Amino acid sequence: MITTTAELAAACKRFARFETVTVDTEFMRETTYWPKLCVIQLASPEEAVIVDAMAPDLDLAPFFKLMKDESVIKVFHAARQDIEIIYHRGGLIPHPVFDTQVAAMVCGFGDSVSYDQLVGRLTGARLDKSSRFTDWSRRPLSERQIEYALADVTHLRDVYQALSARLDEEKRSEWVREEMEILTSPGTYQLEPEDAWKRLKLRVRKPVELAILQEVAAWREREAQARDVPRGRVIKDDAIYEVAQQQPTSLVALGQLRTVPRGFERSRAAEDIVAAVRKATALPKDQLPRLPKHQPPSNGNGAAVDLLKVLLKMISESHGVAAKVIATVDELEAIAADDAADVPAMHGWRRELFGETALRLKHGNLALAVKSNHVVAIPR
Repeated sequence: MITTTAELAAACKRFARFETVTVDTEFMRETTYWPKLCVIQLASPEEAVIVDAMAPDLDLAPFFKLMKDESVIKVFHAARQDIEIIYHRGGLIPHPVFDTQVAAMVCGFGDSVSYDQLVGRLTGARLDKSSRFTDWSRRPLSERQIEYALADVTHLRDVYQALSARLDEEKRSEWVREEMEILTSPGTYQLEPEDAWKRLKLRVRKPVELAILQEVAAWREREAQARDVPRGRVIKDDAIYEVAQQQPTSLVALGQLRTVPRGFERSRAAEDIVAAVRKATALPKDQLPRLPKHQPPSNGNGAAVDLLKVLLKMISESHGVAAKVIATVDELEAIAADDAADVPAMHGWRRELFGETALRLKHGNLALAVKSNHVVAIPR
């Protein structure tokens, strides 16, 4: 257990001598906007350590230095939240990175395979996950918590080796590298308040309602970030939807909404929301945002999408690659509507594996049939 900066610096110096280091974090964010980093786990081929990220006067600079060391591959499982924490705490994105969850999907272990399932299938070990949702901010950590935390990075070494070997054998290492470029892009982790509305369901039908939704969602995001509280603690999603639809331009009107807590209209937050509504409703018509087009498949595209789904499942099963990592339903709809759809499924290894075949099926140059209870493709 590392609790001082000197200990951390010495450990990271040792880890930097190896080609790979496995990494995991434990954090809490039930009552905060920003995740509260509690524990960092690190393992090299020779040792494993737990870093008490909440230890008084501990400077995480040596850890961040290791994370940006280009000579060391940082191995995570389901890395996105871990990288998000490192990005916001240290102002950097670990690089190079290897995500075993992504690699597992490429190797045919299904969509979003869990860590304990992957460990079991590749190493035969059974993990005790009972400590997963314990309070990681409480000190001292229990023996069970420590064992759980260490297991998350020690077994990860074997998982990484097994998946790397499979990727090399099947010549798919480059596929994973392409995915890691997205995972390590700063844009993936930049939380811009102006984009907060995209997290919400579009329960609006008019451009002015969308304008209000955007303004109020952006205000809520800034408030949540500044106060470091969950978005729902500022105002609930349902209240934002009702504000967008009812367009209250006075505190009295806001207080009459069903989803707004009683007495809320007397708060500073209420004044901010009303100001956001007035700002949005004052926009000229030509400056109002356009409602995103989500046109249901038409002109026969619905059947085409269904065929593309069958083709995707066939290719996924025959090549041992999770369908989720090849293409999404939205991408299939885009391909059905446009040969030149600019979606991931039509670029790189995905186009080679699926996209070109999808176009052949779409244009009648390929047929699907059932043979011995399996779907097969037949050239036409």
